[in-house]
Amino acid sequence: MKYYVTIIIIIAMISCSGGERKENEVLFWHSFVPATQPALNKMIEKFENENPDIHIKAQCVPTGDALVQKLITSIQSGTQPDIAWIHSDFIDKLIEGDAIYEMDHFIKSKDGLSKEEIDDFFPELLKSAIWNGKLYALPMEATVLALHYNKDAFKAAGLDPNTPPTTWDELYEAAKKLTVDKDGDGKIDQYGFYIPVFPASGQLSIWMVLQWEPFVWQAGGKIINSEQTKLLIDQAPAVEALSFWKKMYDLMNFSGFTLSHDLGFSSGTLAMVMDGPWNLPVYKKLNKFQWGITSLPAGPKDKATYIAGEHLAIFKKSNIPEKSWKFVKWFIQPENQALFSELSGYLPVRKSTLELESYKKFLSEDKYMNAFIDQIKIARAQSPIDHYKIEINQIIAEAVEQTILGNKDAAEVLKVQKQKGNKLLESVAK
Repeated sequence: MKYYVTIIIIIAMISCSGGERKENEVLFWHSFVPATQPALNKMIEKFENENPDIHIKAQCVPTGDALVQKLITSIQSGTQPDIAWIHSDFIDKLIEGDAIYEMDHFIKSKDGLSKEEIDDFFPELLKSAIWNGKLYALPMEATVLALHYNKDAFKAAGLDPNTPPTTWDELYEAAKKLTVDKDGDGKIDQYGFYIPVFPASGQLSIWMVLQWEPFVWQAGGKIINSEQTKLLIDQAPAVEALSFWKKMYDLMNFSGFTLSHDLGFSSGTLAMVMDGPWNLPVYKKLNKFQWGITSLPAGPKDKATYIAGEHLAIFKKSNIPEKSWKFVKWFIQPENQALFSELSGYLPVRKSTLELESYKKFLSEDKYMNAFIDQIKIARAQSPIDHYKIEINQIIAEAVEQTILGNKDAAEVLKVQKQKGNKLLESVAK
């Protein structure tokens, strides 16, 4: 998108004005889905009861491109929020534009965080907000991907509902049996597995890349080298991962599927889907079929899933940065993380939350959340890319789209896309 290219210029032109704001009012932009917003509202109410001198004004902004565009516009006009809920995908643009604080500004202050508290975060979550070795945001909540499956559909297909697939081969065979034309009209009524393929130019392209990368890990590879100087997407593991996706897509004639993944699973149109804990409040209300959660099937080399989450960043143009920090610090406390997890379905960001007796009791009574907590052991953060992260994700998304929707050879497409990405990385070195 052209505004990604101009964001640094725009931010550099900002006046020092932070825009008018009511006294002691912290403006907080987020993109939580409707199912999660009641949980957030309860957390804000609790914070304000404990801190009556601070009012949190929460505003929901659509995620993805819409959020980035609104942030750019607001920064330019001096109406930016004090705090924003952001993905790591575009944090580099805000950093390069000097729009957000480095977290050490607050962490090392009198009311900061100790080393023990920083070490208490799941380290993979902190990695997502580190740029050139410095931390620019703190995780608000965590998510991992797990396999959701329809137990009733398994039974109907002659599969054991208590033995979900554990390998790629088993996933393929299960998807084959679960893809069914139930009424004999020549159209598939139930698809075995959800392959998240979207137009590379659309808002969901990053979601496609995030779900594909664990398959690369499962095949024993990664998408970029540790020095961030070369993409590795033309190597055997990435080729194998993308070829497997195409094989699954073609098996099910998946182009006929038109629903979102959550509606597809809820309606029984999808028998298996990769999903995170944010949809648990919806899925727990399902009563038309029995369902379960398990780990993503292992690939040829490893078991892996991705861990991510939204981060809280504080803007430099805020008139009340210390009060903004107070809310951020409050939200990441272990007890508050436990409460938000119980209310929302998201996972906590700190290890000590798992040791709280109240949270242990909650997990003992919620088999679905327990299944997600188990995934943390095999979870990895998306590969760190300090420069051109949006553009490189776009390049990878194009490779997935061209291979699966364009019916091209995975190895050839990935080779071409690697060269595009490497040109960007080489420009950083210069």
